[in-house]
Amino acid sequence: MDQTTAPRSGRPAKRAAIDCAARTVFGREGFTRASVDAIAAEAGVSKRTIYNHHQDKEHLFLSVLRESTHAVAAHQEELIDRHLSDPADLAAGLAALGRALATPQEGFEEHFALVRVIFAEASRLPPEFIDSWREEGPRRIAERLAERLAGLTAAGHLRADDPARAAAHFTQLATSEVYERSFHGALPLPQAEVDASVDAGVDAFLRLYGTRG
Repeated sequence: MDQTTAPRSGRPAKRAAIDCAARTVFGREGFTRASVDAIAAEAGVSKRTIYNHHQDKEHLFLSVLRESTHAVAAHQEELIDRHLSDPADLAAGLAALGRALATPQEGFEEHFALVRVIFAEASRLPPEFIDSWREEGPRRIAERLAERLAGLTAAGHLRADDPARAAAHFTQLATSEVYERSFHGALPLPQAEVDASVDAGVDAFLRLYGTRG
């Protein structure tokens, strides 16, 4: 069925149930092992109903990945804007942002399960899946962070002549250790260890790009 067809009564609710079930099953089983039968059972609909909304399993995965990536990116952009809005306490803002980005944000656990699927099955996924996630997720966030760092540099609070590189350095320094040790959020870490890792990363970032010293 053409997905541009006008919705019938009950269709939005079924679409939402399918997408929710798909996120759950893909996150639990991975892309390769997940089946349309399992997603249909999770959603409480027939396979035909799923195919009325999505062409195949690949398009279903890409659809839910894009939807959740957009939602998480919007949330993380808001985090960047909120935590970097007060240059008077930039170190505290950077540390708070690092903590927020280093751990899966509440309400988006299923999205980060999909991200772990991407990392685990990258060699078996169609390239457009990975490209779509990178473009609409990490690159979008990197651009927003670079914009904020450029503004802080223009105002004299940082020395980031290359804001894009500075944004990449911040992400690596403040979040990569937590990502790796938690397997991208699959294993919880003690908050004290998260704090210590992020704080050390922020200290290193400010030694590179701060205006003091």
